[in-house]
Amino acid sequence: MPTTTDYYELLGVPKGADIKDIKKAYRKLARKYHPDVNPGDAGAERKFKEIGEAYEVLNDPKKREMYDRFGHAAFEQGGGSGPGAGGYGHGGGHSGYGGGGFRPEDFARGGQGFDFNDIFGNIYGGGMRTGPSKGQDSQYTMEVEFEDALFGTTTHLSVQRDATCTVCDGSGSRPGSIPQTCPDCKGTGKSKSAMPFFGGSQPCQRCHGTGKSRSEPCINCNGRGTVNKSERLTVKIPPGVDNGSRVRLAGKGGPGTGGGPPGDLYIITNVRPHGFFERRGDNLYCEVPVTITEAALGAKIDVPTKDGMVTMTIPAGTQSGQELRLRGKGVPHLGSAGEGDQYVKLRVVVPAPDSEYAKQLFRDLERAVPQDPRSKVSFRGFRRRG
Repeated sequence: MPTTTDYYELLGVPKGADIKDIKKAYRKLARKYHPDVNPGDAGAERKFKEIGEAYEVLNDPKKREMYDRFGHAAFEQGGGSGPGAGGYGHGGGHSGYGGGGFRPEDFARGGQGFDFNDIFGNIYGGGMRTGPSKGQDSQYTMEVEFEDALFGTTTHLSVQRDATCTVCDGSGSRPGSIPQTCPDCKGTGKSKSAMPFFGGSQPCQRCHGTGKSRSEPCINCNGRGTVNKSERLTVKIPPGVDNGSRVRLAGKGGPGTGGGPPGDLYIITNVRPHGFFERRGDNLYCEVPVTITEAALGAKIDVPTKDGMVTMTIPAGTQSGQELRLRGKGVPHLGSAGEGDQYVKLRVVVPAPDSEYAKQLFRDLERAVPQDPRSKVSFRGFRRRG
């Protein structure tokens, strides 16, 4: 029986969703509930039919308009083409998904405006594409020193990876041998789906969709088409990388199939913390101590930066915790010109007088520069309840 659940609710999209969002939602759910992924699960099969029914209506502007106006009643018996308009089943005559309604086999043939292989390609490792395909990308996490993240560096990395066999060029067959027609798929490269109800097919497991079987395997790779090798790679870390930055090494990923190019290797950087500088985005932060005299009267002090010591002017009357900015002394912008800034937090160090003479000087200072730093601090306490 056709579903009576709201179509928008079934796909998890709002009523005003555009076609792109509807299709994206359907793709996600179709992969999840496809019966080939859930063999023998009647609930998944039912769910798959329901979301297909919802997609067929919401993907069609005319049907969607009717549904928005009349709901499921727009497609009840005699109410027009759509889910429930006619018979669909094993033998016909059953009320269900009618002549204009959702039929799973349409998706296997590329109907309803998109390709079955496009929807379920990820389930079967690329669908029925038997031509050259790019190898899988891979990734490696690399620890990077704080200084190297600021200025960039060139380092080396040893990896173990599968690469296309250079003897057979990835075919798995001995050079000069004649590949035979695969006995399982008869050269089609396809095997019948485990769920023929859907009218689709999967890549042949014996020949992996090539339609050919190896008469004589390559002695270098034992017929696999790939060999595992150790390779020393040169990695150029650009200035400005941060935690989670990706550095691409083209062609250093998994081997391609059918003569396709290899995938890429992505270096994921993990920057070690620094003992003095703290990084926030492309800005650097640090804390520098100053004396009471420097803070009160102003001074020029030397401050560490990524480029070495620089002279910074402290204005008179500086308070502890105040931050001053050094423009352009931060982290280089990754992939573009310019740099962030450095923020210097000043911490006023209060000495502990260790003599009566020193204590008297502080008393004299207080009389010369009287102040009440707590004059605006007032609080009457919380009122107790109960």
